[in-house]
Amino acid sequence: MRLFDPDYSLWELGSTQMDGLLRHFLSHHGKLELVAHTNAELERHAPRFLRLLTDYSHAIECRLTAPSLKQLTDSFCVADGRHIVRRFHSDHLRGEAVYDSEPDTQVPLERYAAIWAETIPGLRAGTTGL
Repeated sequence: MRLFDPDYSLWELGSTQMDGLLRHFLSHHGKLELVAHTNAELERHAPRFLRLLTDYSHAIECRLTAPSLKQLTDSFCVADGRHIVRRFHSDHLRGEAVYDSEPDTQVPLERYAAIWAETIPGLRAGTTGL
């Protein structure tokens, strides 16, 4: 699963329900790649996600965007190369979801690869926020 969001403030990655869902996904050989402009939200408000990162450090990679990409404000998640959920602006819940359609995920996956290529390491197992 590949995710991009400026800060993940609306994703509820620290919730009990999301923790359970992600643990199930990762325990079945899932991989999670996250790109953000900042990790502050996750460090401060998602201790369950930080524990998940410690427990599944081999399957989760968190990266930070380069300064040249800070203007990106959309948010999206591509799963299995066939499903996508996308918000046109990360501050708004309006967006679209497409299921079981590889052609509809091709351009977002190419865009994600281009974003990923311009990232630096972000959160790591053992990183704690203040």
